[in-house]
Amino acid sequence: MITALDHIAIAVPDFEAAIKRFMEDFGLEFKGTEDVAEAKTSTAFFPLPPTQIELVHPLNGEGPIAKYLEKKPGGLHHICFRSDNIVEDVERLKAKGYQFLSDAPGPGAHGCKVIFIHPKSCDGVLIEINQPAADGH
Repeated sequence: MITALDHIAIAVPDFEAAIKRFMEDFGLEFKGTEDVAEAKTSTAFFPLPPTQIELVHPLNGEGPIAKYLEKKPGGLHHICFRSDNIVEDVERLKAKGYQFLSDAPGPGAHGCKVIFIHPKSCDGVLIEINQPAADGH
């Protein structure tokens, strides 16, 4: 079941400048960066309870974030819902006709399992569903 809004992701063309802006200009706590090789994405998280802001940037200039930034100068990339059982949520949504960008959840930042719903199924919005690792996230 979907339990919370986990994060809002913003695609940024200049990762270091964006991190600096969120820390220094907005005064947000910086949780750190993590590269997600499978998604070819570098991430930076800023807790903003009860949710968080995630900055996403292409890892080595490749992947879906790189393609996004070729078309847009940056901006809101996706929103992410937290799930307590991602497999059941995916099955339930597929039964309702939702299309996903992959067949099954895969690895995400902080050891989460993640999957993305195709924007065509959600009024043009890219939605991620994640299930935190057993130790939280």
